[in-house]
Amino acid sequence: MNSSLEQSFVSQLKEHQNIIHKICRLYTSDEDSHKDLFQEITIQLWKAFPQFRGDSKFTTWAYRVALNTAITLYRKKTKSINTIEFDSTIHRFTHDDYNYEEEEQIKLLYKAVHQLNDIEKALVFMYLEDKDYTEIAETLGISEVNARVKMNRIKGKLKRIVNP
Repeated sequence: MNSSLEQSFVSQLKEHQNIIHKICRLYTSDEDSHKDLFQEITIQLWKAFPQFRGDSKFTTWAYRVALNTAITLYRKKTKSINTIEFDSTIHRFTHDDYNYEEEEQIKLLYKAVHQLNDIEKALVFMYLEDKDYTEIAETLGISEVNARVKMNRIKGKLKRIVNP
């Protein structure tokens, strides 16, 4: 590949790497798995970058590649993946105004989200990232109406998980 293409890729990746980290957090439960998934997503983005035509925003394209990579790897590893319960992870915060009640609610939400299937996780992730239904639909390859219907069902499912 030529160096201008490489520079463009590196620049875009640096600017938007938080997208990849967020997806890695959603589909992994420890730092090593996070690093491995981040590396694999970066490799897949690099391989696919020469075909990126700019028809959509770089972030939309990156979401699609990253989510597809995470979902594919997640499905391959579900039989042998080593995970730890969310409750057993240690969170250290030094901020004086730390809100323990809010942290417990966040833990409950993550625990509930981890019970969703891979597509539902992707939808919730993009919804929480304030993506509009048009971008969610484009990224996941579904219709906007389907994205809205699925999100409403997921909200109900999360409510039932959190408050059985």
